[in-house]
Amino acid sequence: MWRWMPGWVGAWLLGTRLQLQQESVWPVAWTLTGVASALLVLAGAYWFDRCQAHVIQKFVPWATHRLAVWGAIALLACALVNARCALQMQEALNPRLEGQDLHALVEVTSLPRMGEKGVLFRGRVLRASLASSGDAVKVPTFIEFNWSDWDAPSSMDLPLWQSLQAGDQWQFQVRLKLPHGSLNPGGFDEELRLWELGIMATGSVHAGKGQRPPNKLSSSWRYPVDRWRQQVRAQIHSTLQASELGAKSSAGVIAALVMGDQADIASSDWQIFRATGVAHLMSISGLHITMLAWLASVLLAWGWRSSARRGSVLCLRLPAPLAASVGGLLVALSYAIFCGWGLPAQRTILMLFVLSVLRWQGVRWPWYGSWALALWVVSVWDPWALLQASFWLSFVAVGALILADPVAASQRTNLETQDAKMVQPGPFKEFRLMLGIGLFTYFKSLVREQWVVTVALAPLSILFFGQLSVSGMLANLMAIPWVTLCVTPLALAGWVWHPLWHVAAGAFEPLMWGLTWLSQWPSGVWHFAQAPMGLTLLAILGALICFQQWPWALRCWGVLWLLPIGLWQVPKPVWGQFDLWALDIGQGNAVLLRTAHHALLYDTGPTWGADADAGQRVLVPFMSRMGVDLDRLMLSHRDSDHTGGASAVLASHPHADLWTSLEAGHPLSQLREVNRCHAGQKWTWDGVRFEVLHPALADYALNKTSNGLSCVLRIDASQGDLSQNGHDARTASALLVGDIEAPQEQALLQAHALQAVDFLLVPHHGSLTSSGFDFVQQLMPKWAVVQAGYRNRYGHPSPQVVARYAQLGVPLAMSPVCGAAHWQSQTPQALDCERNLKRRYWHFKAP
Repeated sequence: MWRWMPGWVGAWLLGTRLQLQQESVWPVAWTLTGVASALLVLAGAYWFDRCQAHVIQKFVPWATHRLAVWGAIALLACALVNARCALQMQEALNPRLEGQDLHALVEVTSLPRMGEKGVLFRGRVLRASLASSGDAVKVPTFIEFNWSDWDAPSSMDLPLWQSLQAGDQWQFQVRLKLPHGSLNPGGFDEELRLWELGIMATGSVHAGKGQRPPNKLSSSWRYPVDRWRQQVRAQIHSTLQASELGAKSSAGVIAALVMGDQADIASSDWQIFRATGVAHLMSISGLHITMLAWLASVLLAWGWRSSARRGSVLCLRLPAPLAASVGGLLVALSYAIFCGWGLPAQRTILMLFVLSVLRWQGVRWPWYGSWALALWVVSVWDPWALLQASFWLSFVAVGALILADPVAASQRTNLETQDAKMVQPGPFKEFRLMLGIGLFTYFKSLVREQWVVTVALAPLSILFFGQLSVSGMLANLMAIPWVTLCVTPLALAGWVWHPLWHVAAGAFEPLMWGLTWLSQWPSGVWHFAQAPMGLTLLAILGALICFQQWPWALRCWGVLWLLPIGLWQVPKPVWGQFDLWALDIGQGNAVLLRTAHHALLYDTGPTWGADADAGQRVLVPFMSRMGVDLDRLMLSHRDSDHTGGASAVLASHPHADLWTSLEAGHPLSQLREVNRCHAGQKWTWDGVRFEVLHPALADYALNKTSNGLSCVLRIDASQGDLSQNGHDARTASALLVGDIEAPQEQALLQAHALQAVDFLLVPHHGSLTSSGFDFVQQLMPKWAVVQAGYRNRYGHPSPQVVARYAQLGVPLAMSPVCGAAHWQSQTPQALDCERNLKRRYWHFKAP
C-alpha cells in the first residue's frame, strides 16, 4: 500500500488545490455528481485489481489505469471540500443586516485579546433581534467581535470589556458586517483566516449614549480551558510586571511559550524574530509539542518498566513502548488544547497520531509513505492549510531532513527499536547517548540539520515572504537548543512555582540580545522579488539536489537551479511609461508609482494602533516583493491616514528623500530632511514628467487646514515623439490630489492648472466636500479610484459623489470592492482589480 501512497496523496492534494482556486462553490448537484463519479471509478478500479487483473494488463495500459485512479481521487477531494464549503456558506450573514443595530445574546468562546482601546474576541450568538422592532433575525453562529471604548461614557472608571472572560454570556447591542479585509498582491488574506476559523461575520459592540449598555448575564461552564488560559496569562503578566531585570519586556514571549498567546509580543520584537528566522520558536510550534510528547513518553516508559520490577502486571497487559506512545500523544493533545488548539498545533497532533497508529499496528513503512500519509490526514482535516506558509514549511523541512540522510535515519530507527526492547534504569538515557557520541559530533549534526533546513526552505521563504534570512542559520543554532531545552521548560515549570517565570524571562534576555545584534547585520536579510511558481519549483528541486549525498559535480546543477529565483526581477515599465498601484490599505491613501528605473510612493496609509501601521504590514512587504528601491516619498499632508506608515517606509528605504507639506518640527522631520512641496516643482525620471500643482508657496503662510495644503502631483508619460509645436505629444497621465477640497479644486481650475487625465485618485476618499462637478468634468479621467475603508465611519465615498462620477460617465473603482488597483500608462483604458484577478469563494462580494 505504501508504494502507491505518494501518488494517491499527490492526487488528493491536486484536487484540493484546484478547489481552492474556485471563484464560487459548486451547486449541490455538481458536488453529489462528483462524489458519486469518483467513488464509482475507484470501486471499479478496486474490483478490476482484485478480480480482473489479467484483463487490465491485457487491454488497459498501466499508466492509463493509474491516471484514472488518480483522477478519481482528485475529483473526490475537490467534491468533498466543496461539500464542506456549501455547508459553511449556509451560515453567511444576510447583507441586509449589515450596519443595523441588533440586540444579541453572546457567549464568549475564545481568549479575549486586549488592546489599548478595546478587546477582540470570538462569540457564539445564542439569540439576536432587531433593536428597532425586536423581531428575531438569523445571524451566523460564530462571530468575531471588537469591543472598544470609543463611545463609552467618559465617567466610566473601568471599561466593562476589561472584565470579559471566556464562557461569559452578555447582552450586547451590536452591528455586524460581512467578513472583509485588505487584499493586495502577496499580502495577508484576512478573509481566508476568518473563513478557516468558521467566522462568517464580524461585529462591533456599541455602548454609546442612547444605546443599550452591555450587560453580563451569567457564566457558562462550557469553556473552562480558555478561562484557565486567561488566568495563567494574567498571572504571567502580574508576576513579570514589576520585574527590574528586563523580564517585563519578555512577558509576551513567556506567555507565547506557555500558552500560545502571541498577542502581547511587541511589534519590534516580531521584526527581530522574522529577520533572524526564529519566529517559529515564539509560539507553540510542532517542535515544542513534539518535545513534550517525547519527554512524557520517556518518563512513562521508565515508570512502566520499573513497575515490572515491583511485581506489577502492567507490562504484561500493555507493552511499555505502546503505553509510552499513548501517554505521550495524550500529553501532547492536552497541551495543544490548553494552548488554544491553533492550526499549527492541530497539524502537529495529527502527524503524531498518524505515526503512533502506524507504530501500534506494527506497520513499518518507508519514510516517504509515513510522510505522505501524515500530509494527507492534515489536508483532509484542514484543506485550507494548503494556502498557509507554515504548512509547507513544516512538511518540507521534515522531508528534507530525512531525505538528506536516509541512512542515518534508518540507523536511528534501528537503534530506537533495539532500545525499546531493553529495560532501562532511568529516563535520561537519551541524554547519556548524546554525551556518548560526543558533543562535537552532536554539534556537527545540528549544524548539518540547520544547513539542510536553510537550503530546503530558501525557495519557500522567497515565495511566501520575499526575503531570506542569511543570519537565520546562526540564529537558529543558538535559539533552538536554548529555547527548547532551557527557556520553554522553565516557562512551563512556572505553572508550579511562579518565580520561575522570572528565571525563564532572564534566560531569554541573553538570546534576545544576540538576536538583536544579528538582526542589525547590514546584509542579514536578503530581499527578493516575487518569482513565478515555475521558478520556485525549479529552485526547490535544486535545493533537494544540493544536500544529497551525491558527487559535487551533480550538486552544482542544484546550485544552478537555485539562481533563477534569486535573479528574477518583476517586469518594469518601458522608458517613457509608468504604472501605479493604489494599494488596499483601508481608510487612507497609499499609491506606489514606478518608472523604468525609479519609484515614488505617494502617502503611506493609516496607523492601526500603537504597534501596527500600513507601512509595516502592507507597503514595505509589497515593495519588497516588487523589488522596489524607493527613490522618493511624498506625503500629501499631515493627517494620520496619509502618514501612518511613513516611519516604517523611511526606515526600510534609507536613501529615499521626503517631499511633503508637513510643518516644521513634525516628528517625521527628525527621520529625514524635509523638502516642502509647492506648485511649479518639476522633474523627469526615465522620460516621465512629474509636476507639483499645489500648494503655492504663499499658501503655507495663510494657516490653511492640513487638507488644504495637500500636495497635488501630476504625472505624464511620454513616447518621446514631438508634436508640431515642439513639445512631447501627450500620452497617458495621472493626478494624485490627497485631501484637497472644493476651494482648492476651484483655485486649480481658475489657475488653468488642470488638464484632462487618464487616472485620478479621488480627492479626500470621496468626501462630499470634494470632487466638485466642474473639477471632475475638467479632468474627465478614464478611471477614478477611491481609497477608503469598508463601511468606514465617515461614510466615504459619499453617495452623491458616486452619483456625480456616474453622471459624467467616469468609471469609479473603490478599494473595498476592487482591492489593490493596478493601472498602466501604456493601457490607460484598463484597470486591474486584485479582487477580480484572484477572486475566491471566501472573498468578500459586494451585495
